[in-house]
Amino acid sequence: MHILAYDIGTTGVKTCVFRVGKTIELLSGASGGYPLHVLPGGGAEQEPNDWWAAMAETTRKALAEANVQPKDIAGISFCSQMQGLVLVDQAGVPLRRAFSYMDQRATEQHKRGMAHGLQVAGGNVVKLLRALKCTGAAPLSVKDPVWKYKWVQQHEPEIFAQTHKWLDVKEALIARMTGRCVMTPDSAFATLLYDIHKQQWSKSVCNMLGVDINHLPEIVPCTAEVGKLRHQQAEELGLAAGIPVFGGGGDAALVGVGAGSVELGDTHIYCGTSGWVSTVVSKSMVDASANIAAILGAQPGLFNYFAEQETAGKCLEWVKNHMALDEINVYLNKTFKHESPDHEAQYTSLYDYLMEIIAQAPIGSGGVIFTPWLHGNRCPFEDPAARGMFFGLSLETGKTEMIRAVVEGVVYHLRWMLETQRKKIATSQTIRFVGGGALSDVMCQILADCTGRVVETVASPQNVGSMGAAAVAAVGCGAISSLAQAKEIIPAVKTYQPNPRHSAQYDKYFAVYKQLHKANKTLFGEMNG
Repeated sequence: MHILAYDIGTTGVKTCVFRVGKTIELLSGASGGYPLHVLPGGGAEQEPNDWWAAMAETTRKALAEANVQPKDIAGISFCSQMQGLVLVDQAGVPLRRAFSYMDQRATEQHKRGMAHGLQVAGGNVVKLLRALKCTGAAPLSVKDPVWKYKWVQQHEPEIFAQTHKWLDVKEALIARMTGRCVMTPDSAFATLLYDIHKQQWSKSVCNMLGVDINHLPEIVPCTAEVGKLRHQQAEELGLAAGIPVFGGGGDAALVGVGAGSVELGDTHIYCGTSGWVSTVVSKSMVDASANIAAILGAQPGLFNYFAEQETAGKCLEWVKNHMALDEINVYLNKTFKHESPDHEAQYTSLYDYLMEIIAQAPIGSGGVIFTPWLHGNRCPFEDPAARGMFFGLSLETGKTEMIRAVVEGVVYHLRWMLETQRKKIATSQTIRFVGGGALSDVMCQILADCTGRVVETVASPQNVGSMGAAAVAAVGCGAISSLAQAKEIIPAVKTYQPNPRHSAQYDKYFAVYKQLHKANKTLFGEMNG
């Protein structure tokens, strides 16, 4: 059985073809980009037609690379960015460009709707308590989609008057494919209008925030078949009409599935542009002091206790661009070479080269610590003014130590979030590590040593979102009985054991790392407040 999965990200789509048998096997993947339109006043929008055009281009490439015919695709599924806002008309056609989750124009709407009166954690105490009781969360951020909805209501009344349904990113694409407007429970939860107890839209919260509940679509399971791919859309994508289209899920829900981290108490760590620590739990819970909350997962009745790091892999990109790329002299015709008297080794990327080099640096980078707060920080402390810094530079410090310190700094922060989770729940001793960071044996070993946990990786860890989407479709097609089987069909391929001696050294540096924000918070505020 072959599954086509679309991973709709902020800057591009990754289209993957999978074969589902005893395992889920990635056959091919093709990537296509599209712009993010950054507007004055904090606006961030995307054109839904750009998503579609990138899907059409990459679908043909992925099928050709996999040598799979369109008629052989048994199902289509999605993993996508979340908390977007796509307002569509009766025909499911977007009425305007989509709001990205990054859009933060609705400060006035947020203040009027939530940030007024007697407040706790930035929200009106009465509204906050009512929202938490019903939805397990509250729209405390200007980025939350309800305030984007209210912004359109105030600033674009003619568009608001034509609105038939409020959809998220993948739901808008599913509507284009099938003609049906739906939303999966994880996407519904992300609107912060979903009653987690009754498993339906909350009339109470909608009324409290001034949302027309008729604008909210039907809720269907992630594994549900929403409909069949229509003829015109099939022709545009280079597919066969009639392929079942499944609900899929958001990235926060499906990355864990693609990691095979699906049982109660399973913990996975993701390191992509951002980073997170997520543990499967059975109930809604919130640690407001550390900005950790349980978000609804793809499996019915289960949640992901979720702690997010603003910049993780983005720090590695920063160090590549600003410390290595132009100055280490390894960037030659997009091929990276390292010469020694004995051999010439070629690397597929500069990251591979950097990781081999930093493996030769000492544990703890010679006493240098990097704080990975290049875009502020959210958990376990929220401080938009926090910034990255190197602490402990000396005359002996070289670029190798500084680059390793960046990797270790990202891992220190992941450990901090992991330990913060442990204050409320039990996390697993064996952790599945996924995302682009998990491609590096060096980073995997640093994570194992620093946390003292066994670290496992899966095949193609950078494609686990699509892998989770494929698992969802596999359930919908009847190839597997439930998402609980993901651990069986997505096995670990590598295991990293912590080195106790290294762990003891990391404990010393980690203790210092945790004090750096508190010691510099006032200065961060003066510089960036």
